[in-house]
Order: sequence, then structure tokens, then C-alpha cells
Amino acid sequence: MRTALYAGSFDPVTNGHLDVVRQAARLTDRLVLAIGIHPGKAPLFSAAERAEMLADTCGPLAAAESCEISVTTFDGLAVATARAEHATVLIRGLRDGSDLDYEMQLAGMNQALAPEVSTVFLPASPLVRPITATLVRQIAAMGGDVSSFVPPVVAARLRAKFAQARAG
Repeated sequence: MRTALYAGSFDPVTNGHLDVVRQAARLTDRLVLAIGIHPGKAPLFSAAERAEMLADTCGPLAAAESCEISVTTFDGLAVATARAEHATVLIRGLRDGSDLDYEMQLAGMNQALAPEVSTVFLPASPLVRPITATLVRQIAAMGGDVSSFVPPVVAARLRAKFAQARAG
């Protein structure tokens, strides 16, 4: 069974993430979505909320490709998590040239740390290239409509999260 790991903050899950998952599910038998937990960052959604959104939105995409999917969290190196999950591939999405520069450096460092784990870059489809979780959070925080950037369940959670923040 070929296992790949796709690591990210997924705060929130965007249509860009779904695009990468859809592509990755075609390439592997098992896809592990790994939510990075960084003690210095204060995410909008808890790890449990992000895991639930990933399972809800990515599960059907993976199933359609006969790919097993699981969600985990990690607070160390992605390559260490890949080893723990028996993944031989790290999936990385690319939106543009600036992503490529950074991702090439990261892939080089990961290869030095774990030569048995390969990095596969998946280009974002044209419609999702401009989407970032940071911009989605900013737009949602200002009451903007993010429904074209995130799955419906995520848009609803964002509306609820910011309505709660405005009320409290």
C-alpha cells in the first residue's frame, strides 16, 4: 500500500486544499492529512474542528478515487510524521512561482532528513490558485462572502465562528 502525507494548518480547509487532495487521492492508496499544531500560533479553529472539516470534505473525494484517508495532528517535523505513518511520499501543493522557491528549499531539507521520503508537487488548478487560508480568514472576519473559496460546511462554520466573536 502506497501512503502519502499531506501536511498543513488547514485553518480553515479551502477549495485549494480540496484540489490537492483530489489530485493526491489519484496517486496513492492511502492519504494521511496531517494538521500541524504550532504552540506559538493561535488558530481560528481547534485541531478537532479542523480534523472534522477535513474528514467531512475530503473523505468523499478520496472515496471516489478508492483512496483510504485518515487525519492526524503533529507538532514536530513533517518527515517524522511521515515515517510514523509509514508514508513514502510528502504531498505539497503549488500555487505559483514563489511557492515553488520555498517548497524546493523545504523538499531539499526534507530529503536530507529523510531520504526515503519523496516530495511530490501538485500544481493548483487555475480557479483555486489565488486562495489562501489566511485571505479566507481575513475576508470572513470582515463579513465578506467566502463561499466561492471554501466548501459549504466550512463557510457555515466561518460565519458561525465570526458571528459568535461579534456577539461575545
